[in-house]
Amino acid sequence: MNQKEFEELAELFKIFGTPTRLQIMYALVDKEKCVYDIAEEIGMSQSAISHQLSILKQNRLVKNRREGKTIYYSLLDSHVLTIIDQGLEHIREERATAE
Repeated sequence: MNQKEFEELAELFKIFGTPTRLQIMYALVDKEKCVYDIAEEIGMSQSAISHQLSILKQNRLVKNRREGKTIYYSLLDSHVLTIIDQGLEHIREERATAE
């Protein structure tokens, strides 16, 4: 890997470094959802969810599609889910080892 790739990878991990963003991405694992549905599931305001979705979309982690006035969000691709799954597997394994 070169320096630029390390910097880009560090930026990617920064995006994953916020619990709210992780919750949003995890909420989108099973199906696409609108801001209202995500806000209800996570228990946050729609404006807070919209702001975080904007960051996730800008960093190419989620995509959206419009249906009438409603915008539905989903994970961009399977790589996003793989990163989440690998992270969860790691912490669960570490937790099990520590017990």
